[in-house]
Amino acid sequence: QVQLVESGGGLVQAGGSLRLSCVASSSIFSISTMGWYRQAPRKPREFVAQIARAGSTNYADSVKGRFTISKDNAKNTVYLQMNSLKPYDTAVYFCNLVNPGANYWGQGTQVTVSS
Repeated sequence: QVQLVESGGGLVQAGGSLRLSCVASSSIFSISTMGWYRQAPRKPREFVAQIARAGSTNYADSVKGRFTISKDNAKNTVYLQMNSLKPYDTAVYFCNLVNPGANYWGQGTQVTVSS
């Protein structure tokens, strides 16, 4: 079992920045694809960003140019740097770890962007 613990959420004004962190309890982190997803009230969970084992990244169109995903294998940690935040970025942000035979989710961290 892998535990994922997110942190870094909070309340920020539109145009501001936040950096989310997600720490994994297992070293399989380094051989896994890590992702960030978000879920706004009354909406389905949606993909935000992903970083593969080798470091290649992928982003949702809505966050391209504003969000950056990165990871530190030595710390089993994935980050999401969020700049130029907008009210529609308000959601609970979830960390995800995937590799063959494994798919884990964190509990989420709330991000609220005020206008």
